[in-house]
Amino acid sequence: MKVIELDHLSKYYGKARGIIDVSFTVMEGEIFGFIGPNGAGKSTTIRTLLSLIYPSSGSARIFGQDCIKEGAAIRKEIGYLPSEVFYYDNMKVIDLLKYSASFYKNIDQKRIYELADMMDLDLKRKIEDLSYGNKKKVGIVQGLIHHPRLIILDEPTSGLDPLMQQKFFNLIIEENKNGASVLFSSHILSEVQKLCSRVAIIKEGRIMSIEDIKTLRSNNYKKFKIEMGEAVSNDYFNIEGVANLYADKNSFSFLFKGDINKMIDIIHSKKINNLIVEEPALEEIFMHYYEKEA
Repeated sequence: MKVIELDHLSKYYGKARGIIDVSFTVMEGEIFGFIGPNGAGKSTTIRTLLSLIYPSSGSARIFGQDCIKEGAAIRKEIGYLPSEVFYYDNMKVIDLLKYSASFYKNIDQKRIYELADMMDLDLKRKIEDLSYGNKKKVGIVQGLIHHPRLIILDEPTSGLDPLMQQKFFNLIIEENKNGASVLFSSHILSEVQKLCSRVAIIKEGRIMSIEDIKTLRSNNYKKFKIEMGEAVSNDYFNIEGVANLYADKNSFSFLFKGDINKMIDIIHSKKINNLIVEEPALEEIFMHYYEKEA
């Protein structure tokens, strides 16, 4: 079953670009990554998906229902964590969360305390006394108290320390095991790599590629680091299949996609002081996609 369906979704702010022809699907039970730098269109896509803003063209469906026409009903089944969270400062955390829970039917109050304990959140403190990271924890608990069928996360780990980030990842994995589908938006690829099976890459409002995480990392890309034992020109390795080429005197690093024997043929006749061939980091592949489009 398709939980999310975006079909040529576009949003313009007057003449300014928001998103253009964004199309992808998220399947039931999937943790789907949505990757791009700040300003690429991730939040605009999500806000349009949630009918917080209306599209200029195209369509969006959640659970097979139109996001505009059935938005109120759909949102009851969604847990949403925006990139920025704002609350009533004078309220205590527990009062705010109980107020949030009152919008849903049959919420077990124990759920609030269980989630707060997982996230090390002090329920007795006032919102105004919380750090940015602790306010983000409030948002996490608030978004999960009703056991949503779909969890939408927009830059969810900003403000969380590394230990709390790992607790958050474990919590999302557990929710997914219990049946929740997840749309995980981030500009940090290492986060997406930990959780997601597929990823959509967005740049300047347009989807550049939709890839399996395994394919993205192992699509015949290898990272070469070569220290030559003799002088060669800076463009010696500037051949088909090479990307992200960097040369510093007689040291070269690059990504290579293709038959590795081709590269061996190129270097076997040269004197080499050192050679390292390894899997590239996901961030390096990500930057290659951007440079390729540019």
